[in-house]
Amino acid sequence: MRKLIIIEGLDGSGKSTQVQLLENYFNKNEINYRKIKLPDYDSPSSTLVKMYLGGEFGKAAADVNAYAASAFYAVDRFASYRLNWGKDYENGTLILADRYATSNSIYQMEKIPESEWDVYLDWSADFEYGKIGIPKPDAVIYLDMPVEISQKLMTERYNGDEGKKDVHEVNVAFLEKCRKSALYTAEKQGWKVVACSDGVNPLPIEQIHKRIVEIVEEELC
Repeated sequence: MRKLIIIEGLDGSGKSTQVQLLENYFNKNEINYRKIKLPDYDSPSSTLVKMYLGGEFGKAAADVNAYAASAFYAVDRFASYRLNWGKDYENGTLILADRYATSNSIYQMEKIPESEWDVYLDWSADFEYGKIGIPKPDAVIYLDMPVEISQKLMTERYNGDEGKKDVHEVNVAFLEKCRKSALYTAEKQGWKVVACSDGVNPLPIEQIHKRIVEIVEEELC
């Protein structure tokens, strides 16, 4: 069952929790899978990504243009695929990815004028899935959490220490634009959007998990 399923979402959307619950579901149902988390911060291939997020190229995310930043992440994904999980995928293992090339459409495309978004999406897909040659996902599940709610959740995660947020997490206006670009890409590329709030408060974790499982089961049928 060679499948590549991606879980995407803005920081604070509950993505890590939902990935773990999906792992539990796979284990319970004896589904052969492997989970990967990108970027791979334990690998030297993520050096440029860490420098970027750490503000070494500029304190604002916009200080590094969308194409350059996308390339930083793409190199890390290529290395991860070739060195870590590519053989398992080619041998039929289901791969569950916590972020993937699809993250570029969320965090980088917002830097580009909206009139150029379609051009960027075409470039990104060709660059990663065509020229670099990493696998194209079979399903992308986007966890949609309004930024004002996710900010509260992240503040709780960091015990009120706002200084622990990286250059993406701390910029609310940037994250609002990211959500807009994510929903645009979801419509263009057929991502499955899972609502994670009622507009005011987060939805129950199990309710979100149930919807994710429904999507996955449809893909695996």
